[in-house]
Formats: sequence, structure tokens, C-alpha cells
Amino acid sequence: MYPLIRKALFSLDAENAHNLTIQLLKLAGKPALYPLVKALFVCPQGNEKTVMGIKFKNPIGLAAGADKNAEAIDGFGAMGLGFIEVGTVTPLGQEGNPKPRQFRLIEEEGIINRNGFNNQGIDAVIENVKKARFDGVIGINIGKNKRTPIERGKEDYLYCLNKAYNYADYITVNISSPNTPDLRQLQYGEALDDLLQSIKARQHILANQYNKYVPIAVKIAPDLIESELVQIADALRRHKIDGVIATNTTIARDSVQGSKNANEIGGLSGKPLQQKSTQIIAHLYQELKDDIPIIGSGGINSVASAQEKIAAGAQLLQVYSGLIYQGPRLIKELVTHF
Repeated sequence: MYPLIRKALFSLDAENAHNLTIQLLKLAGKPALYPLVKALFVCPQGNEKTVMGIKFKNPIGLAAGADKNAEAIDGFGAMGLGFIEVGTVTPLGQEGNPKPRQFRLIEEEGIINRNGFNNQGIDAVIENVKKARFDGVIGINIGKNKRTPIERGKEDYLYCLNKAYNYADYITVNISSPNTPDLRQLQYGEALDDLLQSIKARQHILANQYNKYVPIAVKIAPDLIESELVQIADALRRHKIDGVIATNTTIARDSVQGSKNANEIGGLSGKPLQQKSTQIIAHLYQELKDDIPIIGSGGINSVASAQEKIAAGAQLLQVYSGLIYQGPRLIKELVTHF
């Protein structure tokens, strides 16, 4: 049935199609419809896996960006996902970048977005997370407001960490989106050390305050060279970060040259990112071994592409663009296999 649904959705502007999907999944998560929707998806429970000290009912998750405001957690959960990462969320709600800002590369099964962390703000997201009945793991992905100067970006992350800590199963620090000016600078050198040291210090305080330990993951870009990856891996290990998500979207266009929409500014995701993100996972694993778990994200559109990321060193997997192109059957296939 999904090919027909996809045809209808693809007749709409990419962002309008996304917003419609979120509203439908929000409706699907309502108590009256949820049992019917779950029966419709018919996804197995999957195999439990413990990562970052958290027990996941299966290792297949939803990447951040799909449910920015945590509006459709139960609808997505009905598909059989083991975990859902909401956000990226910022301290204050913001509109994001001017529209249009999402573009499909249909033949390549890719998507370019320059959303710019459009979201309703951390308070709205927390209220939605509190209402969710999803029986899997919920991660909250945090970022900084566009108008916050990069030198004060740390304050935004700490603000969101304080708000999210008691309601998240894990928290992801997003320092790798290409759509917020200067954000990726936080992946390097003293800026990275300062941010991670502050995040870990606050995590320690909050763990004592709430009497529970909520793991911290860091999401990195796929456009890093090997020497930069070595430095990041060293920083993650020194600061005892609990997990790393590899990867965010890419600014490279070498895999889609000449394609319609390929010249649009923004981050490219989907199948064109598949190989690049897997290579980053492999390089990261060489540095980290099993000291820090890797969550693989980027271009997963089949069991085979997921297996490549597991073989490269990923312990958990996240989908998003692949779900748009393949539909819910992708989750069922991945959960069944892994």
C-alpha cells in the first residue's frame, strides 16, 4: 500500500508532505486508533540490546529531524521502532530558515534540507514527551538557537540539558548540522573540549539531583577528515561521553552531481550519504573500539545497508530518509533481521 501513499505524498512539496505525515502519525497515536494502527504495521518485537547502559527492545531507531517537536512519538512507535530520537530542539522556539528548505532527489533516493532547527522550543517538546505512551527508548536531541552567538552556544546546550534530563532516556548533543551558522565549529579543538567538559560536569550534577544517570551522545558530521576524526574520538574518550551518532547530513555533492535539486544549499541525506557515513563509522570504530558505542545513521534503506553499518562497528541504527522512500516495511525488515 505504501507505493500509493508515497505517490500522493510526493505530489506535495517535501515539507508539506512531512508536516502532513506528522499530523497523521499524531492521530494514529491516539488511544482509540493506536491498537488498530499497530495491528496494521504488524512488526515483531525484535531482539533486545543493551547500549549506553540502556535496554533497547530492538536496535532500530528513528533519527532526529523526523519528529522535531515530539508530536508523533506514539504513531512512529506503532511501526515497531526500538527507540525514537526527537528534536533537534533549542531553548526557544524558532521558525528556522526561509522556505522552501526541503528538496527531494527522487532518482537518488536523497533529500536536501536547510531547515535550520525549526522547532517549538524545549518546553513544548518536554510536554509532548511526558504525554507519550511509547514503550521504547526516547532520546532528546538538543541544539542552539540561531541567534545565540557561537561563543555562547554552550549556554543553550546546558539550558536544554537541564530541561530534558529528567524526561529523556538519553540526550544527544547536535554539533554537526550544516544549517545553523558556525555550529560545526564546535566539533573542533578547544571549543569541543570546553563544551564536552561542561556537559559532563552538568550531567554529574543532574545525576545526583534526580538519582539517575542519563547517557549523553554526540552527533558528528560525515564531512570530517581522518585527522579530525582522531581528535574527536580522543575528546569523546577523555570526557567519557556515553555514545556517538555517526552521522548527520553531508554538504558534499559528489554523489549527486547533475541531479535535479543537487545544487540546493543544505545537508544531503538518504542513499547518497550511505557509503560516506559507513566509512566514518569504520574510522571511528578503529579509534574507539568498544569503549564508546556508535549509533549508525545515514542512508540506511535496506537490510544490506544496515548490515554494512553493523559490520563497520555500529551497535544501534537510525533511519529517516530511508523510511520516506521505502515506507514502514523497512522498519519491519530491519527489526526482523537485527
